Amino acid sequence: MGTTPTQVMAFPNIRAIVRDNGTAEVLVAGNSRIVPAGDSMQELRNNALALIVGEAQTLQRPVRVRIEDPEGHGELIVHPDNKIESVSYEPAPARRRAEAPETTPATVAPAVIDTVPAPAPEPAAAPATATAASVGAQPWPPAPATATPEPQTAAFVEEAAPTRRSLKETSFLVSAPVLEPATQGWRGTLTRLGLRMDPSAEELTEREDVRTVSQHWPGPRTIAVVNRKGGANKTPTVVMLSAILARYSGAATVAWDNNESQGTLGWRTEKGSHDRSVLDLIDASTELLSPSTNAAEIAKFVHHQTADKFDVLRSDENEEGDHEVTAEEVDIAHQVLTRYYRLVVMDSGNTARAANWRRMIDHTNQLVVPVTAIEDRAEAARLTLQTLESRGGHDAELARNAVVIVSESTDAKRSMSGEALKRAKDEAQRIADGFAPFVRAVVRIPYDPALVNGPIRYEALQPATQRAWLAAAAAVAAVF
Repeated sequence: MGTTPTQVMAFPNIRAIVRDNGTAEVLVAGNSRIVPAGDSMQELRNNALALIVGEAQTLQRPVRVRIEDPEGHGELIVHPDNKIESVSYEPAPARRRAEAPETTPATVAPAVIDTVPAPAPEPAAAPATATAASVGAQPWPPAPATATPEPQTAAFVEEAAPTRRSLKETSFLVSAPVLEPATQGWRGTLTRLGLRMDPSAEELTEREDVRTVSQHWPGPRTIAVVNRKGGANKTPTVVMLSAILARYSGAATVAWDNNESQGTLGWRTEKGSHDRSVLDLIDASTELLSPSTNAAEIAKFVHHQTADKFDVLRSDENEEGDHEVTAEEVDIAHQVLTRYYRLVVMDSGNTARAANWRRMIDHTNQLVVPVTAIEDRAEAARLTLQTLESRGGHDAELARNAVVIVSESTDAKRSMSGEALKRAKDEAQRIADGFAPFVRAVVRIPYDPALVNGPIRYEALQPATQRAWLAAAAAVAAVF
């Protein structure tokens, strides 16, 4: 079932602006993208639409776009498959010349259309659609409605619009950023030798992922990392997402171990100078939520990661304790953390029926499902998503928009035989392909020994692993 224009979200806010001086820009959530120069106004439009199609493909859904150019303004729906729908379009008022002869008809702006004559308009027509290859015809700009020319008279001369524009309508500042030269590969080498080279497609993709994870969003955001099977890579996923988002965005980030039993997040991260856990934070919640409390007081309860720049809120590690965190206590802890942090990444236990697990889902903005390339872990991930989908409402929406992160099996890597490595990669791809039709994004992560044991550090990972986790974090942050 297709998506109607009214169902397409206006987020992120996207604008495409083409100017009569031969420049254009695409603004995505306030960030300007460079539009390659063209030999004509229509070529500029085509180049701008190509960037917007790329954004729709990144988000894997249609996007809503406001368009502006000297010939008019309106709104489009741009799909990942290059289909473009016109929601509205209003041509700019035609300028009238005071010196025009009395018999000269009023000027109608020429339509930029194909040479094939367009069919006569019909009442209540559906929105026009086009592919990116045919954007010169419809819908940007649509052919103007046929109007009966009116003779130019003295009355029109008296009502002629002023020829001078307001200074508010112009600026001497250049809004389009300059494309930075290549820094990677042979292109980067040539640039460093003095021959400026444009970046490759791979480098541009990496830059886009960096831009995505570097954004600041209004209000706090909560990410839940879930899988009902142990050993599915939940804790490494929490650490890596927290590290990348904190490093690039600079936003205050906390990783919270919301395990119903002793969680492993505290074992895989740095320990601070104290032993406090989530239970201590809950006990001190009244003080921490007081308007008079200094922001630095939160450091008494979390463990700072000195290299990766995020904090960790540990679960209770008292071996003799039997306290189970309730739903109300999850509410309290979440209220405290979202006062001090802009991003909360939650680790979870293996029981989807537990009160703290279910209340975590209530607070979640983005669901992440990690899985190792082993069939029982993949099946547990599927059942986790199925459980959430069956609950309907907010839970089902999280499941449909989840990001699945597939990591290659460590067991196959230990054998180090060529055939075993190929089987591990093939199995990871099979599982990734199996999840792809049911979730928003699937990202594969290569095996890396730095993720197997001990404290996890971003800088300890191999470059290929760092790049894969950057892509995973960008997929998670894309809808914030």
